[in-house]
Amino acid sequence: MCLHLTQVKKHFTFLKEVDSTVLQQTLKDLDKAYKDAFDKTQPNKRMPVTKKRSRCNNGFRYTGRFKVEGRRVYLPKLGFFGFFKSRDIIGKIKNTTVTHKDGHWYVSFQTEYKRSERPNHSKSMVGVDLGIKRLATLSNGFYVDGLSALKVHSKTLAKLQRKLAKKTRFSNNWKKAKQKITRLHSKISAVRHDFLHKFSSYLSKNHAIIVFEDLKVKNMTHSSKGTLDEPGKKVKQKSGLNKSILEQGWGMLMDFCKYKQQWKNGMVLKVDPKGTSQTCSCCGHKSKANRLSQSEFVCEKCGLTINADDNASLNILASGHGVLACGNPNSLEFCKQESTGFVRSQPLLIK
Repeated sequence: MCLHLTQVKKHFTFLKEVDSTVLQQTLKDLDKAYKDAFDKTQPNKRMPVTKKRSRCNNGFRYTGRFKVEGRRVYLPKLGFFGFFKSRDIIGKIKNTTVTHKDGHWYVSFQTEYKRSERPNHSKSMVGVDLGIKRLATLSNGFYVDGLSALKVHSKTLAKLQRKLAKKTRFSNNWKKAKQKITRLHSKISAVRHDFLHKFSSYLSKNHAIIVFEDLKVKNMTHSSKGTLDEPGKKVKQKSGLNKSILEQGWGMLMDFCKYKQQWKNGMVLKVDPKGTSQTCSCCGHKSKANRLSQSEFVCEKCGLTINADDNASLNILASGHGVLACGNPNSLEFCKQESTGFVRSQPLLIK
């Protein structure tokens, strides 16, 4: 397709305003999009959609003729731009990507360099039970409270949305109000992103192996509205639960841990979540009656009294041992460990 660029520029003169390497990289992305659309292994495959040039905010990529001088970057046909240098650029810059999101412009550099081996000196293994009230409960006796960035800004968000509803659609005042809402959502997302990065860094620095439940978040947050013929039940409660689950960012946390563990030669395991909340971490007895409440676990066989999340994290850790020992994610009952003896878990402070 790149061979036809010269001919296409004659018909669409606005393409001459853009650097040729940017157009070539866009065609490369288009080619990949078509291949992914017909790839059965892609989970969210779909055909590329035609976009107006005025509404295409995906960004663009340079592979040559750009240069970086201190805190300034030169982009062909655009000139020099200052940028906030969040960290030192290490290695040889291979390409530069410019993106636009929520009213802000970002520039990122892909570099090539030989990375020295950084083995994970920690030899510990930890089980992590993900939740809402507690974002994560660790099998070593610590826990992290759930995120509440959206809840903190919910009143401000509702106020802005009410103002937006009173304005004429697509008017200048409507666009200004819309931009305020977009920036608030961006702030909420940034708070979540920042905390999950810090927490995942803590986990990868202190544990060689991290064990999570293999949660299907997409299925868990499926709407219960139903249809006109068969309306769903407790739709409002389920909607609130879905909102709380998505706010925590479970999938994002597991993805962050995965690539950070790869950097440190560590490992992330995912085990079958079946039975982890109903099985006693001490004797292995499994029963729904063991859960007296959402937070209280009392084994009806051995009498173990423990927080339900702490118990689940120990079971997740035991399942992880089972995967390492015999490669069987369902070997929970054969890999029991002795109770740690803690009665009350402690909050973990992430800085």
